[in-house]
Amino acid sequence: RVHSPMSPLKELARIVSETVDRRGQVIIPSFAVGRTQDILYLLATLKKQSQIKDIPIFLDTPMGINATEIFADYPYWHRLSPTEVSQLCSSFTMVKSQQQSNELLNRRDSAIVIAGAGMLTGGRVLSHLIRRLPDEENSIVLVGFQAASTRGALLRSGIPELKIYGQYIPVRAHIEEISTLSAHADQRDIIKWLRQVDTPPKNVFIVHGEPQASDALRVRIKDDLGWESKIPKPLETFALSP
Repeated sequence: RVHSPMSPLKELARIVSETVDRRGQVIIPSFAVGRTQDILYLLATLKKQSQIKDIPIFLDTPMGINATEIFADYPYWHRLSPTEVSQLCSSFTMVKSQQQSNELLNRRDSAIVIAGAGMLTGGRVLSHLIRRLPDEENSIVLVGFQAASTRGALLRSGIPELKIYGQYIPVRAHIEEISTLSAHADQRDIIKWLRQVDTPPKNVFIVHGEPQASDALRVRIKDDLGWESKIPKPLETFALSP
């Protein structure tokens, strides 16, 4: 795929502002390591710039809390300044216990909740979905890749009901997606990287990606570079020649 040029900061500001205007809550299912810290940084930036109202932000994922604490303890692992790290960490409330998480479900005022898991395959986010999906004033924001057949992929496809813990929950909340936060190189980046190879390979094997996206990359490699490429099938084997 080719990543959208849309700014994730502007997209997130729009979603939060529109949800607050509806007096709803923003639920962000997020991967605990990396993506959660990205989202916290964007939200802290938006608050600092007064692009969103100063509503509470809750981090309701034990692994995400642990990862964020490590993130704050080792600032030399990333490019943020100590001041930026401090602003990030002071912008949200950690929800550590299950009891605190349950209490959060009963809040009626506008808030932002970041919870795992990123593809809605489990975790505390499921309880938030049960509570918030039926109400149209709320927003569910997908901020990562959604593998086929996961709850995240089903929500993105526009499914009217979502099965959680054996019950079907009506989907009336706004389903939003920010697709510009991917940590993977997109089609253009991969082609740019391949152009730097001194000796063209005899074959390129595309082994990561959805079928349509993989085939689009195969065609692009052929058209732009004139190289042969294959998308191996499961258990398919190839003989390597010297």
